[in-house]
Amino acid sequence: MNILLLAPQPFFQHRGTPIAVRMLAETLAAGEHNVHLLVFHEGEDVRMEGVVLDRVHAFPGTSGIGPGFSLKKIICDILMLCKASRLIRQGNFDLVHAVEEAAFIALALKRLYRIPYLYDMDSSLALQMQEKFSFLKPAGTMMQSAENSVIRKSLGVIAVCKSLEDIARRADVDKPILRLEDVSMLPAEIKQQEDIRNDYKISGTVFMYVGNLESYQGIDLLLESFALACRQRDDAALVIIGGKETDITAYGEKARQLGIDADTFFLGPRPISDLGSFLVQADILVSPRISGNNTPMKIYSYLDSGRPVLATRLTTHTQVFDDSISLLAEPTAEAFAGAMVELLDKPEQRKKLAGRAKNRVQKEFTRTAFAGKLLAFYDTIDRSIQLGAGK
Repeated sequence: MNILLLAPQPFFQHRGTPIAVRMLAETLAAGEHNVHLLVFHEGEDVRMEGVVLDRVHAFPGTSGIGPGFSLKKIICDILMLCKASRLIRQGNFDLVHAVEEAAFIALALKRLYRIPYLYDMDSSLALQMQEKFSFLKPAGTMMQSAENSVIRKSLGVIAVCKSLEDIARRADVDKPILRLEDVSMLPAEIKQQEDIRNDYKISGTVFMYVGNLESYQGIDLLLESFALACRQRDDAALVIIGGKETDITAYGEKARQLGIDADTFFLGPRPISDLGSFLVQADILVSPRISGNNTPMKIYSYLDSGRPVLATRLTTHTQVFDDSISLLAEPTAEAFAGAMVELLDKPEQRKKLAGRAKNRVQKEFTRTAFAGKLLAFYDTIDRSIQLGAGK
């Protein structure tokens, strides 16, 4: 098939969605599909066998696009619609594969050119907008209706986790839907790039968080919990990897106010290629996320690391985690701190959780499994197009 893949993000960057998009494009190309990937103007040029990488034009004032909704993103989405429209008029595409909000662009393209589209659903846009902007909650029904319309008019939906699959099925029970979870990004052989204990003079049991420092990630909860845990134990350290400089400064000040700055280490962003090197230097990995229903990509690497995982007992985690492979705590500082202390006190429990987690991810969340499910779904979609569905 000739596929126009719309990914409305800076590409390539070493963070969740661009990494997932790259794996998606490379997998489709390896399955002998022709992929034309259209992304935003920012990002690193990477070579992908069988994939044409294309960009929207740069627009003044749109540099530094971060995760989530923003005016910069809206401008770039409009530019993506214009360029995608031009590409469809010039090319011979069978299908648009639309990631996240690009599904609304794909719906417009379908109306203009009768070209079918797949909705690659990495999050519920309606829920995401209401969580970020509380003043939009009165418009929640209208926003959910718009999302449902995009689902119903698509040729099929690819959902990154069970909660999103459920949303898609509620919108259209007969819609072809594939649940396609992310996979571990850890290489078979991990080489240590930095010795963080030695470089930062860290001693004791290391709790580690990796990811951006947006509010939904629960960094406030993490710092408050660690402060409570430190009242009971004085042999732990907290290492936080990732985040923008402004966020690091703000959370560093919060750590100082909580009295844990001497035991809290903000390392800043690191290349995703070094992820495994850092994870194996932790004793306990933490995911304190407090909102959202999609499962973060890093979770699969956490599980594959051979280290125990502590996470909040929320849908974002429980659709992958259970009590046999992780320690789950309610999203309160007291509960999360109690779970921290429990893992500090029980090294045998840590070992058992880590071993079972690694076995789970190697059985269910591999690149081979990802490719098999995606390409089989595309075969189904191809047959639908041949029969004239989606027009």
